[in-house]
Amino acid sequence: MEDNYIYIMVCIVIIFFIANIYNGIVKLHTTIDSSLSDISVLLKKRFNLIPLLVDTVKGYMKYEQETLEKIVKLRIEGLKALTLEKKLEANKEINSLLKSFFMITESYPDLKANKSFLELQKELSKIENEIANSRRYYNAVVRDYNAQIKKFPNIVIAKIFNFQKKEYFELDDNENSRVNNMPSSNFNLKEHRY
Repeated sequence: MEDNYIYIMVCIVIIFFIANIYNGIVKLHTTIDSSLSDISVLLKKRFNLIPLLVDTVKGYMKYEQETLEKIVKLRIEGLKALTLEKKLEANKEINSLLKSFFMITESYPDLKANKSFLELQKELSKIENEIANSRRYYNAVVRDYNAQIKKFPNIVIAKIFNFQKKEYFELDDNENSRVNNMPSSNFNLKEHRY
């Protein structure tokens, strides 16, 4: 009888041990999903600012219509994208266009003095910083998650429950440079709906 009691206690300890490992991995996995959702929200917020920016500059930049149309088209693609990967792809292309767009605006002194344009530019900068912070958080959680599923005995539990390695959200050199060179801001823009 005493042997059965010891056997039952050992089984209970093992079950609790496995459950603890499983719950730790699930917690990190859920945090990754949540942080990806946060990045998606920030991208949508950024996409929603683009029409305001385009409307603000249309009167000033009559000769840059092609650039403005490309930006609007990419914004629509980003909003319609069903996966985060597609949103990030549209965001990457928008980043490239916005870089040249803001360089073009340097040729328009009246536009550079326009308060709405300056506020929108600052708000975009603020969102870029939020995206960068969210990306850093996501990557930190991915690092912890990937480390957890590689440790023993966690690796056994991860294989049983099919937990897969997650990829980092990385910026290419051009995008990283653009984020670091965005103008700083310290104002609040009212929420806009589209």
